[in-house]
Amino acid sequence: MASLATPSRPLLLRGGLVIDGSGAPPRRANVMLEGDTIAGILAPDREIAGAEIVEIDGRVVAPGFIDSHTHDDGYLLVHPDMVPKVSQGVTTVVTGNCGVSLAPVPPGSTLPQPLDLLGPPELFRYPRFSAWMDALREAPAAVNVVPLVGHASLRVSTMADLQRPATADECARMRLLLAEALDAGAFGMSSGTFYPPAQHATTQELIDVGEPMRGRGAMVYAVHLRDESDRIDEAIEEALDIGRALEARVVFSHHKLAGERNHGRSVQTLSRIDRAGAMQPVCLDCHPYPATSTMLRLDRVRLASRTLIAWSTGDPSAQGRDFADLQREWGLNDEAMLQRLAPAGAIYFLMDEHDVERILTHPRTMVGSDGLPFDPHPHPRQWGTFTRVLSRLVRDKGLLTLEAAVHKMTGLPAANYGLHDRGLLRPGLRADLVVFDPQHVADLATFDHPIQASRGIEGVWVNGQRVWDGQGATGLRPGRVLQRH
Repeated sequence: MASLATPSRPLLLRGGLVIDGSGAPPRRANVMLEGDTIAGILAPDREIAGAEIVEIDGRVVAPGFIDSHTHDDGYLLVHPDMVPKVSQGVTTVVTGNCGVSLAPVPPGSTLPQPLDLLGPPELFRYPRFSAWMDALREAPAAVNVVPLVGHASLRVSTMADLQRPATADECARMRLLLAEALDAGAFGMSSGTFYPPAQHATTQELIDVGEPMRGRGAMVYAVHLRDESDRIDEAIEEALDIGRALEARVVFSHHKLAGERNHGRSVQTLSRIDRAGAMQPVCLDCHPYPATSTMLRLDRVRLASRTLIAWSTGDPSAQGRDFADLQREWGLNDEAMLQRLAPAGAIYFLMDEHDVERILTHPRTMVGSDGLPFDPHPHPRQWGTFTRVLSRLVRDKGLLTLEAAVHKMTGLPAANYGLHDRGLLRPGLRADLVVFDPQHVADLATFDHPIQASRGIEGVWVNGQRVWDGQGATGLRPGRVLQRH
């Protein structure tokens, strides 16, 4: 385990352009760190005797980015340096999204898709959520963790037959597991009724299982909607109903409109969410790509203009190939293609660029990568989401100011997840910071070559320790499992 020792003398980031995460305009200032804390935001000419100096020379200094939607549950344990994230400025990840979390799942459980997207079967060894959290504390990663409990994982832990609604007794057992997780520090529950392990769950089941969240305050219900295409309005209303019943903040995960016939409907869905936001706490997350990625499903293939195979157990040679090209080459129909490839993962080009931009620039929207880190040919969002926002939406297209984009990555998710000691550059808060070059920062990961670190991220500090030096990971792992406030 890497040392968690904090620097013995103050550290001064000198000569930078401070963007503090609140949305306020940039200003010239020096930033002083002491241990794991921001000790001061100082005038540019202020010197601190005995401080270690890091010359920033006009680079931006901002709070570390918070990835509000990840599937890094297992990756944190296997690859604790977290290079895909720290290389783009991320200092905190929200895990357990889309209804799937690494725990609580008993060892030896059958793992239906999409649980297998979280990593190999041997990682599923935590029958209690607290055991997984303890493992993260005993072997910290380079980033902080905000953990959610997956409803589908609760189902796998409790039900022998997932192709039906849960019984009252099964709901009671899931409630006990959720209550244990919340007592251990989980920030809430996620659901993904879009996926086979939970598609038979009723609205009432989700309310019954989530009941331990009620009355705890600042709980999160993150939802991969039951339908993101033709019936999205109905799915949004279901999520809002569940959020009200549980007295929880609804986070609409990776909000999108899937399929050409639904392109442009974000005008209506965002208006619907805004109306709801006047009556209950709601927010969204989104990434800056017109393609999504998950398990291989024919309904998605048929909606998409293009499908790229991310991995295939059935035929590993398909990795990185276009579904339509393979279909012509093999002479198979859709069903036969699925039979040959499955289990498999895929990248689907099924969103409209204008919808993506409209959603991402909406005031309620946070930035979340939704990457699948164990995919052999991953979606480029795993490596490039945050730097793509800074380069494409801010610098190239001018759709966001730099301070607005940083707010979406820092202060906004911190407020939505109740992280009162992070997300802003303020004295007394934790020293999670990123230094980047606003003129040259850019994502390099592409759909053809997705495993590439971004350009222009020159330094990342987590709890006062530098985990990325602009060239590579430093080997320090000061990340923490964060606590609700």
